[in-house]
Amino acid sequence: MSTEPPTETSQETVQRVLSSYELGRKIRQLRLKKNIGLVDLGKHTGLSASMLSQLENGKLVPTLPTLARIAMVFDVSLDHFFSDRRKRALFTVIRAAERIRFPDCPDAPAPAWHFECLAFSAQDKGMQAYLAFFEPRPASAVADHFHEGAEFLFVIDGDLAVHFAGEETVLHPGDSVYFDASHPHGYRSAGQRPSRALVVTTAPRL
Repeated sequence: MSTEPPTETSQETVQRVLSSYELGRKIRQLRLKKNIGLVDLGKHTGLSASMLSQLENGKLVPTLPTLARIAMVFDVSLDHFFSDRRKRALFTVIRAAERIRFPDCPDAPAPAWHFECLAFSAQDKGMQAYLAFFEPRPASAVADHFHEGAEFLFVIDGDLAVHFAGEETVLHPGDSVYFDASHPHGYRSAGQRPSRALVVTTAPRL
């Protein structure tokens, strides 16, 4: 059975991500707090009462210019719509069907790996988590990279070769590695079939 996540258009992706911010609910709260009817709000924003009603009910996702216009009417910044949604403890669920798979380098004819962001909709994350997929390739084809912070990698299946500081270590299913990501590192599937791993990166310590 294929593990490929379902595809969706760019517009569908934008609408899905924006809907998680409950923009309609926030617009309605502002309007009721100011005791303004839909018709009057429409006069201030240049939008029809029907459109405003659909925005509030989540049937339409507002464009950025529309949201900016509404924010000016209520004298709030755009941050109001995208900041901490309900001042509640952080708990964000990301369903498998919501993830999108990306290549490590969009313009590469043969990407070194593909990845899916496992917590893309969580706010104020202290780490980044990915499900990564690696294709078999010779050691000479691995392009090292580096970034600030630490990295943790857990091999789910397949044999994964990790290049670190000029040396290569082969990890097997169940193996893991933790390292300083500011040193050059890279990966490749060391076997004859693709490998898969959980990758977690953290910000540098201050």
